[in-house]
Amino acid sequence: MGVFERYLSLWVALAIGAGVALGLLAPGAFEAVATLEWARVNLVVALLIWLMIYPMMLKVDLGCIKDVRRRPGGLALTLVINWLIKPFTMAALGVLFFEHVFAGLVPVEDAQQYIAGMVLLGVAPCTAMVFVWSHLTRGDANYTLVQVSINDLIMVFAFAPIAGMLLGVTELVVPWETLLASVVIFVVIPLGAGVVTQRLLRGREGALERLGERLKPTSILGLLLTVVLLFGFQAETIVAQPLRVALIAAPLLVQSYGIFAVAYGLAKVLRLPHDVAAPAAMIGTSNFFELAVAVAISLFGLSSGAALATVVGVLIEVPVMLSLVAFANRTRGWFPASSNPEVAS
Repeated sequence: MGVFERYLSLWVALAIGAGVALGLLAPGAFEAVATLEWARVNLVVALLIWLMIYPMMLKVDLGCIKDVRRRPGGLALTLVINWLIKPFTMAALGVLFFEHVFAGLVPVEDAQQYIAGMVLLGVAPCTAMVFVWSHLTRGDANYTLVQVSINDLIMVFAFAPIAGMLLGVTELVVPWETLLASVVIFVVIPLGAGVVTQRLLRGREGALERLGERLKPTSILGLLLTVVLLFGFQAETIVAQPLRVALIAAPLLVQSYGIFAVAYGLAKVLRLPHDVAAPAAMIGTSNFFELAVAVAISLFGLSSGAALATVVGVLIEVPVMLSLVAFANRTRGWFPASSNPEVAS
């Protein structure tokens, strides 16, 4: 591991502090960056995430993707966690915390808004950042791509019905442009760039591997700048409503670590190889926050409690996921090392 990877937690902590400080010192600059959107996806954040994803896409072998059907365990685990468990546990935790544990600490109307925001996060599995977490845990690039792609396809059909049922909303307006734009930006474009790069470097022995090594610092830098932006965008909210942010973060933290424990534990029981098990657990744990924030704003308004809850989900995601990446890397020995069909069950 290089110096960037070895001290990644420290760099992230510094990036969080820098983001909050800069957001308070120069709010106008962050407001200007926040306006650079297409289909409610911030283009600057998208570019930084693209820089993080691109190195992993260099490892994707489209010819090997068809072999995933011979190893359905990891894909099945991801789908069960994302669509049969996660949305309902998120809703249950929201009710438990804001109608019982935190009863009296926040007004009832605000509590219901926070629950709604949590539900929207729970029904939106991650599309973009999971490529980063998979990369940091040395995940199988081909398998991760298939997992993300199939989840995106299911999300097109399942997001509105499940969210509508849990929210009690009969006519849920899904910003399809946000969903489709995110898939294009976070999957199609970096995948296409990776495939083109592979073809350009074909026949030059070791060239692709050397390029991947050179891009490692760029990938980590993209992650740190993303953290700075996310915390800079919400600096005033963090300072103005620290108690509310902490209250919302509590059930989200329980959900994140709980879902990871369930998914990672089931992966161990299924004897999945680590390079499939770790990304499968990461997909179930992280959230498609762009979609959740967009729906919360369209349903409840920009200044609503539901929108705040989805934003808190954004704020805790990177630190939480990095801690889980570290845990997954330390427990690599719990799983079979190879994703070879003959080794994995």
